[in-house]
Amino acid sequence: MKKTIYILISLIVAVAACNKDEDIRTSGTDTIDNKTYQSTTYYVFGFLFSQAKRVSTTEKPRPDIIVYVNHDNALYRLTMQANNLNPSFYKVGDYANEVAAKTVFDNLKTVTVSSWSEMADPISPNQVWIYKSGDEKYTKFRIVSTVNEIRQNIPYGECTFQWLHQPDGSATFP
Repeated sequence: MKKTIYILISLIVAVAACNKDEDIRTSGTDTIDNKTYQSTTYYVFGFLFSQAKRVSTTEKPRPDIIVYVNHDNALYRLTMQANNLNPSFYKVGDYANEVAAKTVFDNLKTVTVSSWSEMADPISPNQVWIYKSGDEKYTKFRIVSTVNEIRQNIPYGECTFQWLHQPDGSATFP
């Protein structure tokens, strides 16, 4: 009888542990690039703040942001584009160094923006941006580093960014 009770308790604990939902992080430092992949269609990986992960442009939901290399007059510049067909970016500013950008990022507590841009253009290290999703959830992010070069005769872009997402839709960051 004792053995049956121990087995039953162990089974209940195991089932309860399996059903436990993991918390989705609301901040971090991540990297995305513009490398193109192909299966039945072409796709790239972007970043989805609400799920705190890289996702492909073929997945549902699609990424919030993707990195794009814009080519104008023999110049290549990195941009970040939204996947919600709305003006979604606001540049807080460009800063002289990482310490200044991090200070602004850390001290930015409230979103007060009246005019949004279609894309973050151009992006470069030590910038701070605000992103507004299609369902009006806000994320602040700081550009940590970028790569903008030609690889195998193809423009390659990469962006590492520190971010903080506000999942409740308020305009105040924790």
